Amino acid sequence: MNNWIHIVIWAAAIGALFGYLWWQGQVQRLAAYVAETREELRKCAWPSWEELKGSTALIIIMVGLLGGFVVFVDRILFYIFIR
Repeated sequence: MNNWIHIVIWAAAIGALFGYLWWQGQVQRLAAYVAETREELRKCAWPSWEELKGSTALIIIMVGLLGGFVVFVDRILFYIFIR
């Protein structure tokens, strides 16, 4: 019974908030924003599956090379300044 009271209170609070935002026109602004965003996303040039796989492989390789470079420089600086 106690859980139902909490659910009803939360539903009323969320409903009141939604009603207030609707009255202020915020819901219509959000709907317009979502519609404009979808329109812009339709204009985007999306990569093909092959381009996506190639780009992902390139990023993985570059992250590995950069990580190796950082480890290499870190070891050199460690031996120069600490040892």
